Amino acid sequence: MRLVIQRVTEASVMVDGSYTGKIDGGLLVLVGFEDNDSESDIAYAVKKVVNLRIFDDAKGVMNHSVIESGGSILLVSQFTLYAQTRKGNRPSYIKAARPEKAIPLYESFKKELESALGKTVETGIFGAEMKVSLLNDGPVTIWIDTKAD
Repeated sequence: MRLVIQRVTEASVMVDGSYTGKIDGGLLVLVGFEDNDSESDIAYAVKKVVNLRIFDDAKGVMNHSVIESGGSILLVSQFTLYAQTRKGNRPSYIKAARPEKAIPLYESFKKELESALGKTVETGIFGAEMKVSLLNDGPVTIWIDTKAD
């Protein structure tokens, strides 16, 4: 399971000209899955996402989590996080999980994030052509691979 986490002051996802998810501040989480991902990867990732101390405290030090800061989460599926680019110029996505495996993992991840965060997690639409907009705050961008950490 791979994640790109961006601290944002705002972020949104549009599909076919309509917003499917929108937050004013918090985290934009791009997530991709591979075939051998499981509920243990989800549990690890949820704990990391909601507890990462990447929000400023009163002294301007990154010392608060998204929970402590009162922020929201916008979750977007992104199989391209598993792009293999070593050979040629056309990325291969062979390591990315097929939808029949990835969709249940995505839905479970969303549900567990909501439980840990204590509020609804905004989303895109799995497999749709999405337009993602964000205003990165910092910028702060964190990459997590549950198999490498």
